[in-house]
Amino acid sequence: MATVTRENIGLLNDKITIKVAGADYLPSFEKALKNYSKQANIPGFRKGMVPTGMIKKMHGQSVFADEVIRTVEKELSNYMVNEKLEIFAQPLPLAQNEGPKLDMNNPTEYVFDFEVGLKPSFTVADLSKETMTRYKVTVTEEMITEEMNRLQLRHGKMSDREAVSEDENVLNVTFTETDANGNEIEGGIKKDNSFLVKYFAPDFRGNLTGKKKDDVLNIQLNKAFDEKEREWILGDLGLDKHDEAAAAKFFNMTITKVGLVEKAELNEEFFKAVYPKKDIKSEADLRNEIKEEIQGYWDKQTKNHLQHEIYHVLLDHTKIEFPESFLKRWMQTGGEQPKSQQEVEQEFPTFANQLKWTLIIDKLVQENNIEVKNEDIEAFAKQQLFGYMGMSMQEDEQPWIAEYITRMMKDRKFVEDAYHRIQTEKVFELAETKVNAVEKPVTVEEFTKEAEKHQHHHH
Repeated sequence: MATVTRENIGLLNDKITIKVAGADYLPSFEKALKNYSKQANIPGFRKGMVPTGMIKKMHGQSVFADEVIRTVEKELSNYMVNEKLEIFAQPLPLAQNEGPKLDMNNPTEYVFDFEVGLKPSFTVADLSKETMTRYKVTVTEEMITEEMNRLQLRHGKMSDREAVSEDENVLNVTFTETDANGNEIEGGIKKDNSFLVKYFAPDFRGNLTGKKKDDVLNIQLNKAFDEKEREWILGDLGLDKHDEAAAAKFFNMTITKVGLVEKAELNEEFFKAVYPKKDIKSEADLRNEIKEEIQGYWDKQTKNHLQHEIYHVLLDHTKIEFPESFLKRWMQTGGEQPKSQQEVEQEFPTFANQLKWTLIIDKLVQENNIEVKNEDIEAFAKQQLFGYMGMSMQEDEQPWIAEYITRMMKDRKFVEDAYHRIQTEKVFELAETKVNAVEKPVTVEEFTKEAEKHQHHHH
């Protein structure tokens, strides 16, 4: 009769020892040999008529080893189910398991040792004790006017101009990276762009007056653009907007076209073009719609910011102990590719944080009976599709949309990813109701600074 014993060998780290004797594995060994002889194709014998003795001579040792291991694994699995063991990953065979030499001619008692890492019990940080700020960005009349002008320009009529004469001129340009003397840098950045003259720094705009197609100016980004526009240009050029060295780079700016956009008139045709699904009759209606849209965008950003803070509070203030030595050994040997000790030490802090977050999510889901239903996943698929297509959720339902959703629901990877995302979203929604968040009105600039400060602090 097989025996299973367990002893503690470290923090949340146990050793499970399994002893199996001949009586545990020999019956299944004999049965396996008989099955083998029924299946075997050996020249000179009819199928199913190969003597068991011959099979034993040819394949006995490997079948014997398989059956001993299978018996041990079954005992281990039954023990963990009966004891309701909550473990990380899989049990790891201990080094001495390389010891027992499995010999079918000497069926004896074999001992196998496994190491398991036990999941800890813990309490999730109490969010009701945390005071946080729920920022509310104030949408100003100036922001609405700026967006309205942008829409009028976007839907306006473009006409070519001979030369730059005003701030509203549109320039199509090609940026080519150079050294300080204007010599092109081999393998440097080259990028087309298009913007209004008024986006350049006021002190620089005079250099553009009278310039025509094919004229080239050698510019330095931090001199040609003020901070706000410069950050956007740096991002477009694939550079870090916070890097001062990047902002000091030189570029040849070749003008490829000079134009002027005549703004679209504020009439019904324009309202229809901008918001085809809305019934907008006047400038006041338009301004209200734009305000709602801008508010919606910033509400989403401030919500993300609050959730980011909640994430760090849950992670930093929830105390969880781990079976560190077991997890490091598992990282070394349990993956597809073995890792060195050095790699494990380097990766462990990030791995432990991810594991901690998974445990916190699982516990919150369990304690609050958070469910993800099929209709949640279907709604997610639809939302994602509409996002890709640039469609609004109010648009008419068409048969191909339902077909797309049905197809996605059969895609296992999509369903798993969507499930985890929706579950995390529901956890955050619940967490938001538990925190003590004080609403604070802020300007766009104040909120942007706060969000950047928060990100720098946590990276």
